[in-house]
Amino acid sequence: MSDLRIDRNAKTLRELTLDKLRGAIVQGYFRPGARLVERTLCDELGVSRTVVREVLRHLETEGLVEILARQGPIVARLDPEQVGEIYELRGLLEANAARACAEQSTPELVRQLREIRAVIEDAFEKQDLPRVLEYTERFYEAMFEGAQKRVSLAVVKTLNARINRLRALTIATPGRGGESNREMNTLLDAIERRDGDAASAASAAHIKRTAELALSALA
Repeated sequence: MSDLRIDRNAKTLRELTLDKLRGAIVQGYFRPGARLVERTLCDELGVSRTVVREVLRHLETEGLVEILARQGPIVARLDPEQVGEIYELRGLLEANAARACAEQSTPELVRQLREIRAVIEDAFEKQDLPRVLEYTERFYEAMFEGAQKRVSLAVVKTLNARINRLRALTIATPGRGGESNREMNTLLDAIERRDGDAASAASAAHIKRTAELALSALA
């Protein structure tokens, strides 16, 4: 009977399709304002129209897709005011989490964060931007968990799709890899020293710089 046991780690077709289409939007395969034609997506993704419709509805809740009257779904356009608000919210939540993370820092947590940072730096060096996005998200999850700011993390997760879309813009900027690594290692050094003020300031400086890059790219 063990052969019939459900693999709870296996993703469903809907989840796989959602990951694929979300990644295509985040990484710019589909540009802002581009129409998302169901029939074309069915052919490209190799799934049914029912799955495509479910995925598009989900991406609408994440802010990546807009449904327009008489036009249907399109890739959501990036509005500078909303972008500014996202970075404002990130700045508040992440600086607060960075401070708390530093004040509660343990050698085990620092080791975990440094291991994730090592993967990110290697990915930057190899220009593997999808991997940079994946492990940057893991870094922040670990930082919020280490800070015991789980409600704040839940709020950030509701914005993750839009955050990653903006992050994909900024990390593609020439020279951003080295700059980002320096900013994040300054943050990590402060966490290791258990210096809450320095960690908060480093986090705020990082968000300020990424906001400048994102808004410049949009302009």
